[in-house]
Amino acid sequence: MADLLAEAQVRSWLDEAGRVVVLTGAGVSAESGVPTFRDALTGLWARYSPEELATEAAFRAHPQRVWDWYLQRRQALECVRPNAGHVALARYAMRYPGKLTLVTQNVDGLHQQAGQAETLALHGDIRSECWLDAPRACCQGQAPRIGHPPRCAVCGNLRRPAVVWFGEALPATVLEAAERASAECHLMLVVGTAGVVYPAAGLVHLARRAGARLAIVNPEPTALDSLADVCLRSASAQCLPRLLEAAPLAGSD
Repeated sequence: MADLLAEAQVRSWLDEAGRVVVLTGAGVSAESGVPTFRDALTGLWARYSPEELATEAAFRAHPQRVWDWYLQRRQALECVRPNAGHVALARYAMRYPGKLTLVTQNVDGLHQQAGQAETLALHGDIRSECWLDAPRACCQGQAPRIGHPPRCAVCGNLRRPAVVWFGEALPATVLEAAERASAECHLMLVVGTAGVVYPAAGLVHLARRAGARLAIVNPEPTALDSLADVCLRSASAQCLPRLLEAAPLAGSD
């Protein structure tokens, strides 16, 4: 009964809020079967530390090793589909244009697949690539030479996964947009994240300082629970449809 009352409270806040920010983490993707970062360090990769596979230095030292690990992770995503939580968020955003800003720490692109095209992906996109070094003129307008990893046939510049590695800054424009939305929102939902990775978790503190209400959706306790108005101990694929799909269409009676 307490959980039902708490969900009803959050639904009423959603109705009242002019602007909503949703911050999602690995737990949302895990419900679709996506291994967490550390869960992906299994089998052949179990002998490596994250620092040996997810830093620029590791890539420069062992480009094929790092590339092949990310290739394996990409291939594992081919059979993964957005879950009911992803879909509920995308549908809500379509029903209320301009109301919801989705910020994610996930790199799997499942929010975008569900229809959330304007997702702010703080840590990049594992399915995309970019140049390791600033591209020269020879890198432009040509297909990279095939390899593990591919490289420019002229200067040898390597292609790398378009994700944020340890020690790298988040993309400035994405972070600025997330900070601006967090400072202006009336309600923030924090879903499927333990709240220990910064600067993503700092967005929650920013929203609270600006006076926003905070609801956390996570089956386990998080480092941000003490800031929350409500903690819903539920899986996101179960809870988000109840919170978001109960709302009527904008303009309906």
